[in-house]
Amino acid sequence: MHDIVMSIILGIVEGLSEFLPISSTGHLLVAEKLLDLGDDWESFTIVIQLGAILAVVVYYFKTFWTAVVTLPTSAHSRSFALGIILALLPSVVVGLLVKKFLDRVLLSPAHAMPVIATTWLLGGIVILFLERIAPPSKWFDGTKLPLAKAFQIGCCQVLSIIPGVSRSGATILGGELLGVDRTAATMFTFYLAVPTMVAATVKQLHDKGASLSHGQEINIAIGFVVSFVVAYVVIGGFLHIVKKYGLKPFGWYRIAAGLALTAYLVIH
Repeated sequence: MHDIVMSIILGIVEGLSEFLPISSTGHLLVAEKLLDLGDDWESFTIVIQLGAILAVVVYYFKTFWTAVVTLPTSAHSRSFALGIILALLPSVVVGLLVKKFLDRVLLSPAHAMPVIATTWLLGGIVILFLERIAPPSKWFDGTKLPLAKAFQIGCCQVLSIIPGVSRSGATILGGELLGVDRTAATMFTFYLAVPTMVAATVKQLHDKGASLSHGQEINIAIGFVVSFVVAYVVIGGFLHIVKKYGLKPFGWYRIAAGLALTAYLVIH
């Protein structure tokens, strides 16, 4: 029963945090720490990310399906697909180059929590500042961004390799600073999330999949379904919040979470 409850909690954390600009990796690592979970849960959290990926595919199924079916005949579909590929490349290249450093230093037991507390806090401040200075928007459709803009947003995504730096926060803010409408940047972030998360999950499973324990099938299934359902609800809600309030609420949340985690680390 304990494992089932933990699976539900981690599924909720993954579903809530994967697409919000608050860092799913940071929240999962902190949740594992606070719940005192062992190393065998690390691979579990990798697998349940696939639930959140599926949520994006289902939510935007028409967009993805249309692009795939019309790829041979539509210049727009080919440009959209190429833009996603170009945006993905920087994270893939840099991720492969710095993976060992991340695991050995930033994600080490001694450094992970302080790094996350710092990036949460600084990330919140950056969100509040950059939202104020973003230039007027020039591009308003997340499926029709110039290839150069797509690649530049992909370069912004590289920052999310640092634990606690949100992938969606980096790409949405980066898009805004590049003249992309906030909503269009958010939708492009969702589209880009699919290949990015699939690539990251496959790499993590290749490195750590052997640590998955036998008998975890039920826990994984529960976590997968919970993360899918929660992420699906979050996608629509996040778009509504972004349109109405921007990213400021998440900036304040990050500051509060960073201060709370810092206080916890000092006390303990």
